[in-house]
Amino acid sequence: MKLLLKLSREAIRYRGLYVLAILSTLCLTLVNLAAPRVLSSMTGIVSRGVTVAGLEEIRHLTVLLCALYALRILFRFLSNYLAHKAAWYLVGDLRTRTYDKLERMHLGYFHDKQTGDLMSRVVNDTRDFELLYAHMIPETITNLVTFAGVLAVLLTINWKLAIITCAPIPLILISGVIFAKKVRPFFRVSQSKMGELNGKLQDNLSGVHEIQSFGREEYETGRVNEKNFDHVHAMLHALKISAVFHPGVEFISSLGTILVVGAGGMLAYRDGLSVEDIVSFLLYLSLFYAPVTGLATLLENMQQSLAGAERVMDILDAPQEIRDAPDAKPLENVRGEIAFDHVSFAYEEGIPVLEDVSFHCEPGKMLALVGPTGVGKTTLTQLISRFYEPDSGRILIDGQDIAGVTLDSLRSCIAPVLQDTFLFNGTIAENIGYARPDATPEEIMDAARAANIHDDIMQMPDGYDTAVGERGLRLSGGQKQRVAIARAILRQSPIIILDEATASVDVETERQIQKAVSSISGKRTIIAIAHRLSTIRGADQILVIEHGKVTERGTHNELVALGGSYARMNEIQNSAVNEAIV
Repeated sequence: MKLLLKLSREAIRYRGLYVLAILSTLCLTLVNLAAPRVLSSMTGIVSRGVTVAGLEEIRHLTVLLCALYALRILFRFLSNYLAHKAAWYLVGDLRTRTYDKLERMHLGYFHDKQTGDLMSRVVNDTRDFELLYAHMIPETITNLVTFAGVLAVLLTINWKLAIITCAPIPLILISGVIFAKKVRPFFRVSQSKMGELNGKLQDNLSGVHEIQSFGREEYETGRVNEKNFDHVHAMLHALKISAVFHPGVEFISSLGTILVVGAGGMLAYRDGLSVEDIVSFLLYLSLFYAPVTGLATLLENMQQSLAGAERVMDILDAPQEIRDAPDAKPLENVRGEIAFDHVSFAYEEGIPVLEDVSFHCEPGKMLALVGPTGVGKTTLTQLISRFYEPDSGRILIDGQDIAGVTLDSLRSCIAPVLQDTFLFNGTIAENIGYARPDATPEEIMDAARAANIHDDIMQMPDGYDTAVGERGLRLSGGQKQRVAIARAILRQSPIIILDEATASVDVETERQIQKAVSSISGKRTIIAIAHRLSTIRGADQILVIEHGKVTERGTHNELVALGGSYARMNEIQNSAVNEAIV
């Protein structure tokens, strides 16, 4: 019931359409209730012997019956279309809301989630709301009104026979409750398995190059087949229960019909029940048991819909851990001063990633982070953008604690260039201009020149209109990285984060990128993560991070003279370069 109440609050936006659909459904039910009464009246006229007056009455009843059938077409159309219209608008809204919620979740939320499973929730599970609101709710209302209306009519015809007709109803209701409890867990598992299948497909299609390179096609087909039939078997478990429940309900309903026919004959013999009343009773009997037998299908569809709805509501109800504080203020006129004040952070409790990190970077200066892989360098930069919250300590920009500023204003002043460069499936111009949708073509080209990618672009068949393919598949690693740098430059943010921005480029391109970085040094604050020390020798301050702590700090020359970890890294890389030259 709690879930149904939540879903009702979601649907209330379209109450106008639902009210019209329900009114049409009620009118349709009244028409369906009236038609058998007209037919029984015509049968009564015939059974008493047709006269001239009787023929005239039959003619009037025939016109009335045609009108009722015409109205039934109209009301069925309005009931179906308006309910579907409201339901599909609701599905569209929920898909957008679910995606928007996912888009704003903190990065830690995605650590144990599969992209394919989340896609399944956004696309497939939200579709089940249409089944709930366009079919089950209108049909439930129709069935309840029909049942109540037919029961009232039957009681007026013969109350004894009406009571006998209701005898199977308690058995059907009890079996329905048992069915609902048994089948929903299987539908929930089935939809979970569908999410796992989508996740596996998404992984494999993204990694098709690796699959083919290592000759793992047959192995991966087997794993997809396994996930596929996990879903099939889960669905079959649910359908097996349905396959028992459906004929069971039909059998119980048939018993009711048998009882009515037998009891009706006895009453006709003893109490003189008229032929007209018996015909009327039999005509209404199909209407009476139709809602009851339809209960099986309704319950099955409802359990499937509620199982999908639970998966969607899991996302919509998930706490958004990183959000604006109630008194958050926009970060304005940012100069780019950054300070960490005793910051500690851990993804999992008891396993620290950063411990008591403190440093200060002046506006317009370049701060470099070096150290072994996995010591928290990238995590440190993500804390600046509040993709995660520190466990303790403060992070300040221009002296303001970033926990007290709005997320939009904070992230608008930071332009990242990540190690794992992501490009959207569009043109080069669209990918560079993504940072500033209002940028002119000239500004996009200026940013590309600064990132040393303009000449490469002009040699491509369609220039800046060249499609990059999914995740930039048509570009080399170095080209993708320079497009990402151009995107960051175009944003004109006071802070630029370079996370291994030169990792995938050759020596000559690296020099050009260094020139581009040098051209903005002094104008913007730059935080650079690098394993190749040649890219950060000119940094104003270098932090050596080991085991989550800052172990050394200073300029390149100061750290070399110190003779510590940085000096050893520098010596190793210089030796490697000399050996390569030899």
